[in-house]
Amino acid sequence: MDTGFGGRIARGVLFARLKENASAYLRDPDKLHDLVQKAKGKAEAAGGKRALQDMWQSLLALLRLLRAYASGQYRNVPAKSLILIVAGILYFVMPIDVIPDFLIGVGFLDDAAVLAWVVSSVRTVVSDFERWESSGAPQ
Repeated sequence: MDTGFGGRIARGVLFARLKENASAYLRDPDKLHDLVQKAKGKAEAAGGKRALQDMWQSLLALLRLLRAYASGQYRNVPAKSLILIVAGILYFVMPIDVIPDFLIGVGFLDDAAVLAWVVSSVRTVVSDFERWESSGAPQ
């Protein structure tokens, strides 16, 4: 896996705790839906940030995947991948993380790095989901 900045964060104690917390979100569709809504709001507010521009489409795909999972429309996702995705989204919505979001110009760099690491780790899962979506699956 990626040994870059995002990979180093993902191997840290904070991300390990987020992975532990991810299970609670996966057991509760309402909680997962609320997380997706919170992340969508933050993504829309931060969409113009340079750090997130390269990740924009991938972030939206992760959120759509989680929304489809929470609604029961799409369940073809390995548990390990779901945990990584939810942990990555939890990291994204945290305002205070390795680089706090309020630091102008750099606040989203760690978020983008973690999301890039998550996407690269679950690339096949995201591709499968996008194929399912494009096949006319219910939205």
